[in-house]
Amino acid sequence: MEASGLIAPAFEQGCIAEVVPALLSDERAAVWLPEPVRTAEQIVLLVLDGVGWNQLRARPLVAPTLTAMTGGPITSVAPTTTATALCSIVLGMAPADHGIVGYRMRVPGDRVLNVLRWRTAGGDARESVPPSVFQPLAAFGGRPTPVVTKAEFRNTGFTTALGIDRLHGWHAPSSIAVEVDRLLAAGEDFIYAYYDGVDKIAHAHGFGAHYDAELSAADRIVADVRAVLPSGAVLVVTADHGQVEVGDDVVVLDEGLLADTAMVSGEGRFMWLHARKGCAESLRARAQDLYGDSDVALVATRQDVIEAGWFGGPLTPLIEARLGDVALVARKTIAFVDPSDTGSQALRCRHGSLTPDEMLVPLLAVGSA
Repeated sequence: MEASGLIAPAFEQGCIAEVVPALLSDERAAVWLPEPVRTAEQIVLLVLDGVGWNQLRARPLVAPTLTAMTGGPITSVAPTTTATALCSIVLGMAPADHGIVGYRMRVPGDRVLNVLRWRTAGGDARESVPPSVFQPLAAFGGRPTPVVTKAEFRNTGFTTALGIDRLHGWHAPSSIAVEVDRLLAAGEDFIYAYYDGVDKIAHAHGFGAHYDAELSAADRIVADVRAVLPSGAVLVVTADHGQVEVGDDVVVLDEGLLADTAMVSGEGRFMWLHARKGCAESLRARAQDLYGDSDVALVATRQDVIEAGWFGGPLTPLIEARLGDVALVARKTIAFVDPSDTGSQALRCRHGSLTPDEMLVPLLAVGSA
């Protein structure tokens, strides 16, 4: 499978799926770990949703605290979508192991589950698709870890699927450092914190003044957390994915292509087409003619993607069934649009594909001031 211009996840060489296991290891010997973590007595891991390495590196004056920290880029996972990537960070494993292999996935009954909202076309799916059954593994390898995140995420389907049980909710970003300070003072040696503002602003406004203002605000959160670190504590910052600005450059799926398609899952930059019975090969060939030969996207079969190792290993039949038959993995800064999925058409920045801007994320560390 020719994947020119795309970056595969660097499993075991510096990938978000290995960050938590590496930080919780007694040796912390991974060569890609930033130096300050090696002797840390307490660690705070802060995940800034949507802050890609390339976007951060291009804005050193906007985020001076972050750009002064020690570290460099690592890779996200495939697809570079929040649902899959956060599961890989929190669970410390590849998508092949945790099974959340996309933002929108096929579930039994030929339905498509929106993982972040835990909804299908029929509405709330927490009863029909129980989150703790769909993804039964415990967060942080079963270690009882406090999670500092939005209070509104408590008891949601996705939070349940993440296996989180010690949620310390905040109602305003200013409270993140307050909660972290309290937990450090109580003796917690590993704390996970999460902030989603940059990703939300990028989706709504794209890159520009709004994005820079929000990245600056996130940088202040980092500075505030660093300011409460006691001696021997280290702050580690990473992200789930980066971004590309697509704007209005959307590609509505061809009507002829949809005629061979039973359903569509995934997202705009890593879309899965589920073939009607007997139409898998004709679907692939038509997609290749429309998008692959013009280098708009990598067109790949399910088996192509699995064999390429993008998910980090072989898939069980249960997890493989969540994928479609043909993947459209965007190379250009476009997004594919399923005409029936009207809710995703207004996004300015997007992610999901494996371009450097989406795949590379920071792994940075700093000790107490």
